[in-house]
Amino acid sequence: MKPNASQLIEWRRELHTWPELSGQEFATTARLRHWLQEAGIRLLDYPLETGVVAEIGQGETVIALRADIDALPIHEASGVRFHSRHPGVMHACGHDLHSAVMLGAAVQLRAIEPQLAGRVRILFQPAEEIARGARQFIDAGVLDQVQAIFGMHNEPTLPVGTFATRGGAFYANADKFIIRVTGKGAHAAHPEQGVDSIVVASQIIQALQGLTSRSFSALDSLVLSITRIDGGKTWNVLPGGVEFGGTARTHDRQLRAELEQRVRTLVENFAQASGADATLSWHPGPPVLVNDDDWAHFSSEVAQQLGYRVQPAGLHLLGEDFAFYLQQVPGVFVSIGSASDYGLHHASFNPDEALIAPAADYFAQLAQQALQQLNARCREAILT
Repeated sequence: MKPNASQLIEWRRELHTWPELSGQEFATTARLRHWLQEAGIRLLDYPLETGVVAEIGQGETVIALRADIDALPIHEASGVRFHSRHPGVMHACGHDLHSAVMLGAAVQLRAIEPQLAGRVRILFQPAEEIARGARQFIDAGVLDQVQAIFGMHNEPTLPVGTFATRGGAFYANADKFIIRVTGKGAHAAHPEQGVDSIVVASQIIQALQGLTSRSFSALDSLVLSITRIDGGKTWNVLPGGVEFGGTARTHDRQLRAELEQRVRTLVENFAQASGADATLSWHPGPPVLVNDDDWAHFSSEVAQQLGYRVQPAGLHLLGEDFAFYLQQVPGVFVSIGSASDYGLHHASFNPDEALIAPAADYFAQLAQQALQQLNARCREAILT
């Protein structure tokens, strides 16, 4: 049985109405389990607090489809009638759409289960927004026997009916850093009696912008952004310390390591020259997402067969923890147009639900053809 578009939209809207933050997706997990079991789809038992893993088909050939299920700490301002009933929590990245898409694909695959040339494992993964869910799933063993994996993200800058991906690097690594500057507090009327941590922090921030623009090639894919600063509590006192932080993004593994070291050296030297102390805490996020070239080409061909307007994707500087899966098995991550006037992580994000049903058809078809492709490769390997 193929679920109609209205059913998929109903599922999506229920998920949207009751969003849950990363690692807290208990009700979301229960809803997904219920819908899958209602469709007669078997669930696999892994040691997971949240998230669901389902499987359809039989045989030794195994591919995986992945959807993320968590929401963001954002108060919704989209104005839709099915808006979030959890104040301060919103599906502002479209993970509710992704879940509805993979639910639709799962129901379609269940209807033709005897005809499948292997098994399709469907991962409804928690905690993508904090880059922990994929690693939790991997550690639990959900990739065991999986030979290829496929995932998607809606793309609000693309029209509905548009499909884009690329081989090689696609999404960037997304690292977080925190810098703490410790000076010496003093009365604001006598700054000479202290070490001004605000001035030192400002000098470091300016130097960091110069570091990325003057110490690395303009052709490098690299961005470093300061996103917060905290220092001082009143108007007439120099604070003893300042803390600020941000994120660094690149598509090059070597550049990623070099940037961290250059930032560390810069912070320490600027602080020392000013008579202050400074520490850098660097927190690696998801690595660069690297699509398999063959699967990228294959997935684009299937999209074209189903009537998508297929175009090459540009490099993304967003992070995506699907990258962890692609470190383990080959596969591809794709973009599907959602035509929102507001972008991802915006309180007014409102993607076009018309993308859901065609995307469900796409992933059902992609799964079938990927199993056939893997079996054909296996036969060729035996013959040669």
